[in-house]
Amino acid sequence: MEEILSGTLSIDLGNTNTVVAFQDQKDINSVLIEIPNITSSPGVIPTAVWFEEPSKNLKIGLSALKMRDSSNSNLFFHSNFKRLIGNPIEKINKENILKPTECGEKFLKFLWSSIPRKYEIKRLVLTAPIDTYKGYREWLIKLCREISVEEIALVDEPTAASLGINIPFGSKIMTLDIGGSTIDMNIVKIEGGEGKSGPIAELLKFKGNDVSLISKQKIRCAEIISKIGSKIGGKDIDQWIVDYFIPDNKYPINILKAEEIKCKLSSSKIKYENKYSTKFLIEEKKEKEFYLSREIFEKIIIENNLLNHLNSLLKDLLNEARGKFCTVDDLSVIILVGGGSQIPLIKEWITKKISKVQIKSPPPIESIALGALAMTPGVKIKDILTKGLSIRLFNRREQKHFWHPIFCKGQTWPTENSFKLILQASRNYQKIFEIIIGETKKERAYDVIFENGLPKLSEIQSEEEIIKWDKKPLKIELKNTSNIGEDNLILFFNINKEANLLVKCFNIEDEYLGEFNLGNIF
Repeated sequence: MEEILSGTLSIDLGNTNTVVAFQDQKDINSVLIEIPNITSSPGVIPTAVWFEEPSKNLKIGLSALKMRDSSNSNLFFHSNFKRLIGNPIEKINKENILKPTECGEKFLKFLWSSIPRKYEIKRLVLTAPIDTYKGYREWLIKLCREISVEEIALVDEPTAASLGINIPFGSKIMTLDIGGSTIDMNIVKIEGGEGKSGPIAELLKFKGNDVSLISKQKIRCAEIISKIGSKIGGKDIDQWIVDYFIPDNKYPINILKAEEIKCKLSSSKIKYENKYSTKFLIEEKKEKEFYLSREIFEKIIIENNLLNHLNSLLKDLLNEARGKFCTVDDLSVIILVGGGSQIPLIKEWITKKISKVQIKSPPPIESIALGALAMTPGVKIKDILTKGLSIRLFNRREQKHFWHPIFCKGQTWPTENSFKLILQASRNYQKIFEIIIGETKKERAYDVIFENGLPKLSEIQSEEEIIKWDKKPLKIELKNTSNIGEDNLILFFNINKEANLLVKCFNIEDEYLGEFNLGNIF
């Protein structure tokens, strides 16, 4: 009897390829799922739908892709529909039987019903683009009502990609995504960082119930700083390869063969001078062998002006970012996504253009799906802090006390990560340290005034007000005295499920001094 695996399924619906990954609840590793006649390789499904009227014949993935050159394909074959969902700007193919939202619905429902039975899905994690996520999310919510699973969570694509390679919260990252039919470049800021709430997945369904309207846990998307793209992609490179050898090509099978040799030449392991053979159809039932090396492959790319096109896109991307006070120096990392970004010439191009920023190249197709799994190992409904919590510290330079934030309004609790703080002595011969906590009473207000009928922000803004807790402060006594400015205590703050603010204390030699309950946050 086949072993039943219980856990989380991640589906990253892409414009060219969709990725399906699974993580067993007892395992830290993820697996890419194979589905006969649907996946083209483990976990990878061509994002394509074949739907005939009036027979209602439906195929998706690999089976649909094989039908794209059949008669009536302009009516029944659907691809490139994901980018149109929730996007009112781009035009749709009016000849197609289905609308983009209908394509996506049939694709995901058929895929869900085709997941092998050995996988018991407790939670489904879906990804959403950030540029059209509002409309895309609304479409997903309607769709999720018809999917029989206890929990459904939603994460945004850039955050999932960054979490897949452990980028710190608060980072600004650039993504270069060269897919089958598009090039997308964007610079985004991942939620979180010092003193700010980190990204969280949004629950759309919990315990079988729709919680999309009542969940306290709303998706915190990455912030788009700049974005640029074009409708050029890997399929165009395939066409260029065929045109190089057979300018008057009439056979669609040659495009598929070009894609195979392109993937081989995109490997960093092959030698530059080696030639690889492929056979193209030149007449009905007559093939001819051709040889392609990395040198010829790169020549084809350059002659078709792809690098010049990338230069132009990158220039516009960085110009837009500068308008929002973001420069190359602010970037933490460049992430390469999509199969086309793995071409050695493309990697060399971006490395030379932005040499001082680290470039990471996770598995190009599945990185977002795997990152989504990493983001939701134990996602559950959490409460949101309705007020900030701060600790009172001493500013040695200004010789006065001030409030330093520990947890901010909007963060979830129970907390998963501790807030670490190192305390210094505020006076000479200090032996006792008081932990004094305050909470936000009133948020900073930004007053709008009108001058000559135009709205402006007033020059003087009201300050955020912190009030001291009426609970008894914690006093920690050290063995030895210390002098002003010396590091003495290392504190780790957390909020537990009972809503208590806890602190673990260590001295500067890393000796454990105990864990203390500072009081309830309500």
